[in-house]
Amino acid sequence: MKPIYLDHAASTPVHPEVAEVMMKIMTGQFGNASSVHAFGRSAKKIVSGARDAISSTLGCSSDEWVFSGGGTESDNLALFGAAHSRKGGHIITTAIEHHAVLHACEELEKEGYSVTYLPVDQTGRVSLKDLEAALRDDTFLISVMFANNEVGTIQPIEEIGRLAREKEILFHVDAVQALGSIPISLSDLPVDYMSFTAHKINGPQGIGGLYVRRGAPLHPRLYGGLQERGRRAGTENLAGAAGFAKAVELAVKGREVRNEEALALRNRLLEGLDQGIGRDSYKINGNAEHGLTHITNISFPGVRTDVMLMNLDMEGIAASSGSACTSGSLEISHVLKAMNLADDQLSSAVRFSTGLGNTSEEMELVARKIETILNRLRNKG
Repeated sequence: MKPIYLDHAASTPVHPEVAEVMMKIMTGQFGNASSVHAFGRSAKKIVSGARDAISSTLGCSSDEWVFSGGGTESDNLALFGAAHSRKGGHIITTAIEHHAVLHACEELEKEGYSVTYLPVDQTGRVSLKDLEAALRDDTFLISVMFANNEVGTIQPIEEIGRLAREKEILFHVDAVQALGSIPISLSDLPVDYMSFTAHKINGPQGIGGLYVRRGAPLHPRLYGGLQERGRRAGTENLAGAAGFAKAVELAVKGREVRNEEALALRNRLLEGLDQGIGRDSYKINGNAEHGLTHITNISFPGVRTDVMLMNLDMEGIAASSGSACTSGSLEISHVLKAMNLADDQLSSAVRFSTGLGNTSEEMELVARKIETILNRLRNKG
């Protein structure tokens, strides 16, 4: 059986058109974009072209875009960049953020900043009332992810942003999982910083970006050169930038069709589970009204997450327990804990995320394999 990859929320296969763009650069361009000779100017043109293309597609000015080494660096650059532009103060984030945000906030706490971690409801959604109640006179930054990478819940970003603007508080959004699934027009959103990465949208690993609203403070994290207008030192990743630009173009252009396909794949999986194991044998974690179509987090009460993942892997099916940055630890998801789910849901949750290459036939097969696994495990018990 051909392996079935259902972990697109962790990383996606590179789109053939992206790979083609990158290969041309990797085999034909080796100049440093900071050099003044012809090779350097050619390299600079590639980086500038990629920056212009991404900025145009996402609705911001090219000078508001900073290339980074990925989503984690983009999150860190925004948080530390905003915090270190001042001394002390209060930050608000949520309990379900990616660890790139949570661990950065923990470090900022060690530096003397105060951080409030907002709770979420049982679907993983933040309450605006809780956010308003957490505001203080010294609150200078709010960081809330656009869509959660484990359960797919989409947050009320526009409402939060309007509140932040009203209170003159900087607002950072981790949009790593949202790009390509949710319409994003940066000039229309009340956001000061927004983090992205390429490998979630069929682009290359190791390249990301940060939108920085013109006028928003950003203290650099890396020193050594004046690249990215002095905001992020380091020789530019030519092929990565060009590949990222192509991936953004394809992701935004094909968003509606891809969401429809993802919804059809999810429905096929759930229909197969309903027929095979029955609707009462599993629970869906997340927000049915405000959620990404390509992420489905399912608990199979009575079967531990690690046991299910191991059995799926033996059947040639790649799924996940949650964030790729922590799934290897086999710890209970901090996101699901924050959602206050029942213990049997916490200990049995599996994330299935679809994308390029997945088919409805695969979803039917996965449902049948899950039925087989559950029957085998129950017979063992």
